[in-house]
Amino acid sequence: MNWVSELYDLYEKNEMIAGQMIPNQPFLLPLYHTTSAAQITVTINEEGEFLNAEIVPEDDKTTIIPVTEKSASRTAGVEPHPLCDNLKYLAGDYNQYVDGKDYTKNYEQYLELLADWADSPFSHRKVQAVYQYIKKGTLMKDLCEKTKVFVLEDNGKPSKKAKISIVSQVDAFVRFKIETNSLLPDDMLEDKSGCYFSECWKDQTLQKSYIEYCDLENKETGLSYLTGEIMPLSYLQPKKIRNEGDCAKLISSNDETNYTYRGRFRSKEEAFAIGYKDSQKVHNALKWIIRKQGTNLGGLCIVTWESDLKKIPDWKSDSALICQEVEEEFDDSWLEDEKKIIETGEVGAARFRRVIKGYEKNLEQSSNTMILAFDAATTGRLAMIECKEYQSSRYLEALECWYCQCEWIHEKYSKEKGRYSFTGMVGIKDAAELLYGTEQNGYFSMKGKENYYKEVAKRWMPCILEGKIIPEDMVRIAMQRASSPSSFKEQFLWKRVLGLACSMIKQQYKIKFKEEWKMALDETCSRRDYLYGRLLALADRIEYRTYEKEDGRETNAKRYMSAFSQNPFRTWKVLEEKLEPYFIRLKPAERLIYQHMLDDIHNKFSIEDYENDTALNGLYLLGFHNQAYALRKKKEEENHE
Repeated sequence: MNWVSELYDLYEKNEMIAGQMIPNQPFLLPLYHTTSAAQITVTINEEGEFLNAEIVPEDDKTTIIPVTEKSASRTAGVEPHPLCDNLKYLAGDYNQYVDGKDYTKNYEQYLELLADWADSPFSHRKVQAVYQYIKKGTLMKDLCEKTKVFVLEDNGKPSKKAKISIVSQVDAFVRFKIETNSLLPDDMLEDKSGCYFSECWKDQTLQKSYIEYCDLENKETGLSYLTGEIMPLSYLQPKKIRNEGDCAKLISSNDETNYTYRGRFRSKEEAFAIGYKDSQKVHNALKWIIRKQGTNLGGLCIVTWESDLKKIPDWKSDSALICQEVEEEFDDSWLEDEKKIIETGEVGAARFRRVIKGYEKNLEQSSNTMILAFDAATTGRLAMIECKEYQSSRYLEALECWYCQCEWIHEKYSKEKGRYSFTGMVGIKDAAELLYGTEQNGYFSMKGKENYYKEVAKRWMPCILEGKIIPEDMVRIAMQRASSPSSFKEQFLWKRVLGLACSMIKQQYKIKFKEEWKMALDETCSRRDYLYGRLLALADRIEYRTYEKEDGRETNAKRYMSAFSQNPFRTWKVLEEKLEPYFIRLKPAERLIYQHMLDDIHNKFSIEDYENDTALNGLYLLGFHNQAYALRKKKEEENHE
């Protein structure tokens, strides 16, 4: 099943909720409708008499409106919407109150379109009420003389400079509310005066009326390239795909002179033809799922969903967040080998496996997971740069493999928990900040570097979902940053970078060399790079142990870490000399312990490896981190005794 079929199927499964507007939740658009930001709500009665008008609150401006095929794609020209629109379309007296261009044609075309709907077999009493009012041509007069929605000039005309929200008041978008003295069958609300009113943009009977009217009007048919069926076609596709202000279209074939058909087709009909209703369902489903669970990373819009909209882990998130969000929802009594897994020492991996098994338990065998990614090269063209479909079981398996391959200890901050550590792997957003961010007031700023979010997402997607190795240049950047603790004012940020570097190196060695590196200190390892990393961690700890609690000085080990990574043998001689005064300050028993540890590490070197002064590879960071963590953990255990 391709992405079009998946989106079509998504709409079909959820069509019963189309048009339902629930506060603070994305809604699925009904066919032949779109959204617009309204500035003015006009209230009339069923006889078409003006009652009141008010400015729309900022948090209630999103309005579902019926549209024609042409008005949904309008950028210039006169293409009115059938019911709600800007003042220049609705007001027959617009030219009398706003100087400048003549907008008579706008009003006439709008009135003709509204009349056609009002006189059709699929008319609606609310449409007829709006038509009865609009044909009077007094909207501007009523707004100026009977309400206070406009800021007026001395001549009684609305000021062009005044704005409602961010829109000039003379360009305001108007929606309608119908008031009646009796309670009618459809959803009605009661106001303070005891009268009932209906908000047209929320009335699903009105939406159904327009859908039936459009189905009656659409007569020209052809072969739809999407479904292979004969039906009314569309050559103008919807916009507002990624957000309400998005003008980029996913499908477009209107460049007849410069590019689209050159040497390929004689006309747009030969190039691509899409059924109007098919296009509506596919685009509306895409808009809905993007607003429901899409993510924007530096302009790259990514959306992931399961075919039945069941909850699945987000591949862009970190393992701590995934576990935190969902493990309480699943009963883990079915995990037969839980004890066996935990006994291996990989507690973080066991926790993540529990979560993955919980997801698998809730999914059907036929479940699929779709991932779509969109980027816009221009303001008018939207490109689908990724389209991946997985069996959900395969998707979950890929995530489990990724997080286990990269499992390491990471530092994190949240408002709820403060600073804490977790075992697993960071998410895409955090990875971009740790690799490319600039330190600013205790956090990583990406100001001016937002594009890196997109790059990390695009380049890590095959690593996470298809088991590819992390790009070498990114591993190198992580190593360089982790090897330069002196460049960080806040050591917490350096620890975060170090954790990321270790995860990336671990994944690289797993795939490239088939080597398993664990977070626990490997005291039997005799690899040169790993041993030098351990030596550096010991030097750092010995000096740190002599500091007073309030002493924030940086150790020589961290100060020389970058040089050490390039010339370990030469730099270690310097560090040994600088360690002497700190050794003397230690208590005799503690001094003896550290000396034995240093001797033990030295004894594992071969003479050739020890005197080799070439640059260290990523294993030295694993050795450093493992040794430092083991020393810190041992001290914490001693303090608890």
